[in-house]
Amino acid sequence: MNGGTFTDRRKRRAGAWLALAVFGVSLPSFSWAEENQVFFRGGFAGLTSNRANEVFTDVYGRNNLRNDSSIGSYVGAGLDLGMHKNAFGVHGMSLVGELGIELKRFDSQTVTQAVPSTCAGALGAAAPGCSVRNNTVAVTMLTVDVAPKLKFREGEKLRPWVIPIGVDFHVISPPSNATTYLDMGVQWGAGMEYNIWGPFNVGIDARYHLAANMTQTTNNFYTAGAYLGLLY
Repeated sequence: MNGGTFTDRRKRRAGAWLALAVFGVSLPSFSWAEENQVFFRGGFAGLTSNRANEVFTDVYGRNNLRNDSSIGSYVGAGLDLGMHKNAFGVHGMSLVGELGIELKRFDSQTVTQAVPSTCAGALGAAAPGCSVRNNTVAVTMLTVDVAPKLKFREGEKLRPWVIPIGVDFHVISPPSNATTYLDMGVQWGAGMEYNIWGPFNVGIDARYHLAANMTQTTNNFYTAGAYLGLLY
């Protein structure tokens, strides 16, 4: 009886190991150590048209004080998520999905502040809470993007990549004269990264963003900078 029990246990263990082996062989092979990463970006950003002479940016340039710079900086972060190796039958090319977020600051000048200055213009400075005042007003934009990224030279330390097209969602600040602040658009980009050691990548990239300009302002911009990636 004991011998039969011991034999049954051996059979069950052997069957379990066999099932695990078959299951492991049947799974697709995923080795995304070269593709999946968290990255942190930063660099230069530029609007194709500045936002001077708007009511919320500088009260139409009152007293010749304008938020008229179109060159600034950006900081951002995101995820690269591996999707396919040898994408579209091209050996060594990987398809990666990017989910990113970045904040741009294009200008920050001491100008006439829209509120309560416009109140004073409409109702008079004597009205309660109304006064013309100058203050620092920052022109910024927050962008969230989802984009496919094609990375080349799989398995090598230096890897160029391109974004053929991606989708952007923008929030502009201050709002436009129409008091709208949401926009969307597309982007194109290219760059390259180098694996400096273990899970650490460094890279450079440049991108152009074409907006739908749904806010009645021109929100097209470009960026150029560097990033640090941490593979996982």
